[in-house]
Amino acid sequence: MRAVNRLQDKVALVTGAARGMGRSHCVRLAEEGADIIAVDLETAAEELDETARLVDDLGRRCVTSFADVRVGTSLDNAVEHGVSQLGGLDIIVANAGIYADLAPSWELSDVAWQRTIDINVTGTWLTVKAAAPYLGSGGSIVIISSTNGIKGGASTAHYSSSKHAVVGLARTLANELGPLGIRVNTVHPGSVATPMILNTAVFAKLRPDLPNPTQQDAAVALAERNLLPVPWVDPVDVSNAVLFLASDESRYVTGTQVVVDAGLTQKV
Repeated sequence: MRAVNRLQDKVALVTGAARGMGRSHCVRLAEEGADIIAVDLETAAEELDETARLVDDLGRRCVTSFADVRVGTSLDNAVEHGVSQLGGLDIIVANAGIYADLAPSWELSDVAWQRTIDINVTGTWLTVKAAAPYLGSGGSIVIISSTNGIKGGASTAHYSSSKHAVVGLARTLANELGPLGIRVNTVHPGSVATPMILNTAVFAKLRPDLPNPTQQDAAVALAERNLLPVPWVDPVDVSNAVLFLASDESRYVTGTQVVVDAGLTQKV
């Protein structure tokens, strides 16, 4: 456990908090003294409880709520409940998102396209819409984008479009909220060691030359894409960037993009 307390007694809202990067963000911010409003789908109830337990074990409070980020009223209720329990809100981490149904653009179904846009773009906007009114001067909004929000990628038209879109949203919000002393930035992870990447569908996309590619097979392909000799970053590496943007260490950083990708976007 780190005891720097850069977020002592601040309150952070994290969507998609039940697992993966969302859970990592909750734990890392709690390590630095923040209380957490952890939001996810009701179908992830057991995993959300585990996130809350990990935060509680750090001596911080965690209020959990169920919400579908595509439904504004459910987010309104979740944020209101969390703020009423914890006494305020200082940080928004719009983390909820999906990376699924990969296919060439002309084979991508209308349903897959719309579902990704609804969760990744509209869900991010609705999260900020529900929570931003509770922020005061010094508040921070961190939107989780992707390296696909900087560059394109085959079979990811829906995902890449959504992650580019939230950059535009963040830049607009930075202009709107800057005069109020509220900062807005995006974080752009490359491949991260979570189930979103470590699954058979992604392995097959990375290694179409193999009939049943394994995680190790995928790791070889992913490492070749990076400047640094690693296949992926760990969730905490992304959470450390979130922490920086949430803390006063970045008090004059707004409207910008922080990339955590082992050099993926810079490799020629």
